[in-house]
Amino acid sequence: MSYKPDGYTDLSPYLVVPDPEAVLNFCEAVFGATRLRVFHDGDRIMHAECRIGDSILMMGGAEGAAGAVIHLYLPDPDAAFTSALELGAVEIQPVMEKGDGDRRGGFRTPCGTQWYVSKQMGAPA
Repeated sequence: MSYKPDGYTDLSPYLVVPDPEAVLNFCEAVFGATRLRVFHDGDRIMHAECRIGDSILMMGGAEGAAGAVIHLYLPDPDAAFTSALELGAVEIQPVMEKGDGDRRGGFRTPCGTQWYVSKQMGAPA
């Protein structure tokens, strides 16, 4: 038996959010996430995991949870950015090339998490 579940990366970001179900739904709609393990404590989600690309995002629920910031490389950050705004996210930074070799934009979800979606375009000039 391995020291971690099959297909999991060694490092997984963990969000503490007021509504894990809403975050899972958002990640599925915007990033094509796949739900993995979800554990309930009565009617609330105690712990949940989803796969986005080759990475695992973990989360748990807590009232009054503070937001987090996540950077995610995607093949099409523009499409994800547009989908996020359509689902109620608020723009922090439009998707653009900023001179560091990446095309990147940022948004804040209704649960307070800030996401920066990016695609490597090449070495900075």
